[in-house]
Amino acid sequence: MAIKIGINPITWTNDDVPSLGGDTPLETCLSETRQAGYRGTELGGKFPRESAALAEVLGEYGLELVSGWYDGRILERSVDDEFQAILPHLTLLRDCGARRVVYADTSRGRHDGIFQPISQRPRLGDDEWRDYGRKLTGLADRFADFGVGMAFHHHMGTIVETDTEIDRLMENTGDSAGLLFDTGHCLFSGGDTAALLDRHIDRVVHFHCKDVRPEILARARATDMSFMDAVLAGIFTVPGDGSLDFTALLSKLAKRGYDGWLVVEAEQDPKKAEPLTYATMGYRNLLDMARRAGFTVTEARAA
Repeated sequence: MAIKIGINPITWTNDDVPSLGGDTPLETCLSETRQAGYRGTELGGKFPRESAALAEVLGEYGLELVSGWYDGRILERSVDDEFQAILPHLTLLRDCGARRVVYADTSRGRHDGIFQPISQRPRLGDDEWRDYGRKLTGLADRFADFGVGMAFHHHMGTIVETDTEIDRLMENTGDSAGLLFDTGHCLFSGGDTAALLDRHIDRVVHFHCKDVRPEILARARATDMSFMDAVLAGIFTVPGDGSLDFTALLSKLAKRGYDGWLVVEAEQDPKKAEPLTYATMGYRNLLDMARRAGFTVTEARAA
């Protein structure tokens, strides 16, 4: 099964905390993405938001558009209102060839949540899941009809964070609500990556590859550290630089016939983790792991 390897520009510049790489120009992100070997990139805050301009700049560096994050509010909005709000973003993705949108529900204060202790974040009540799942499925159906599938991102500091919450999400949604599987967020929330993947592999449509430094993970959970404080402490790193057995997880995906992107998305302080060095390490490690897992990897195209 052929897959492609991409990266998120958060390696170079962090949209949540602009002081982390805020002065790094887009051209540096893209040229180093290409230099490190990646086939494509996800969107970041510095990318053009007009289809022709985005396609042009990606073409200059021989890169494909993988996907792009969206701060969703489907818990708080109607399906129609949420679809209209996201429509310009979906249009940009579709125009530039992306098959999936990274959709995270940031209702009830995600941006506050990532700066608060991990215990202090929004949650859904037991009586809310059924209606929530119905609304999310309706939205995902609209996405599919438009031509860009939903990749729902479980994320620290949001209403869908833990393995149990992901289970509830999958139980209460239809197949159109695809799952973005993020190894780092699973581990940070106290989850079991292998068991979670086994339960929901049929719904996985996008895969974010974060490794973790176990000593910082343990300290973050023991001290109720915030998500961003843990990032600044170095909880995440690129595949092969931490404790996670990616080859075992990728072997499960390969056996299942996964044909989406593998995306290195391992936010760190770029002053501590030189972006090109870590981007290159992540690509080379993930390429080797993917091949050992049984994937054929479509490598970078000519610029």
